[in-house]
Amino acid sequence: MEELEVVAGPYVFGARFEDQNAPETCAAFRARLPFESQVIHVRWSGEGVWIPLGDLEFGVGYENATSYPSPGQIILYPGGVSETEILLAYGGVQFASKAGQLAGNHFITLTSGLENLVPLGKMTLWQGAQKITFRKK
Repeated sequence: MEELEVVAGPYVFGARFEDQNAPETCAAFRARLPFESQVIHVRWSGEGVWIPLGDLEFGVGYENATSYPSPGQIILYPGGVSETEILLAYGGVQFASKAGQLAGNHFITLTSGLENLVPLGKMTLWQGAQKITFRKK
């Protein structure tokens, strides 16, 4: 069931929260909806875009954590070794920072518009930051 609309650059994606596997992360993010920022291309992780969030606290620990999100999976790194961040995989990803491999909470999965993931990634790589908005559908 699509619960969210994610607008990134010119593309619109349907999405769902992963409540069963990451309930605390989903609740913390829901409380911040609508959430607006910009995505930039990842530096260390492969084919993904990310939202650097500095020291923003979501008040969650690790749950449903992965270092290898699949295309269309969105993860939240709650901070620690590196800054807080959100990452959206559009291809092969091994989530990392200059400090090494990290793991983030898989809490959202894109469910529609997936044909636009690679174009979004390439646009962000070659044209720079793109606006992103998460909102209830």
